[in-house]
Amino acid sequence: MTGSGRTTSDSPLILAGWREWVSLPGVDVPWVKAKLDTGARSSAIHAFDLEDGLKEGERWVRFQVHPWQATDEDAAVVECPVLDVREVRSSSGHAEERYAVAMDLTLMGRTVTAEMTLARRDEMGFRCLVGREALRQGFAVDPGSSYLGGRPPLALRRRNRGRG
Repeated sequence: MTGSGRTTSDSPLILAGWREWVSLPGVDVPWVKAKLDTGARSSAIHAFDLEDGLKEGERWVRFQVHPWQATDEDAAVVECPVLDVREVRSSSGHAEERYAVAMDLTLMGRTVTAEMTLARRDEMGFRCLVGREALRQGFAVDPGSSYLGGRPPLALRRRNRGRG
């Protein structure tokens, strides 16, 4: 994914919109629509079929990432070491335990390591949420802008909306 981003003249931060297309290069997910949420500490990814276990004495989790809304097409199978299992509270106050893993995330052409919690985001408008711990690695969010980093081809955007 490419996107030059914009920076402000008095800051080295890359300016991003409140929603952007991101990629997860370490798991071969080239496009997923994300909401940039400065109110959320950690990031989250839509994950299915979670299985945890031990690998060489370390706790790992295996899961599927479904990058498109309302479908499991192009699912990527991912295995990661578990960083933590933590209680996450939603904006509605509902708390649930989630696995946290480290994943590379490319936003506006810059790749950073983000701590992602694994969650079912079926009812959410975005399959990925980028929280402030990832954003503090060189990004500023303009809440009045969207897709400053560009968009995937129209055919992929239609597919994300279930019309592809």
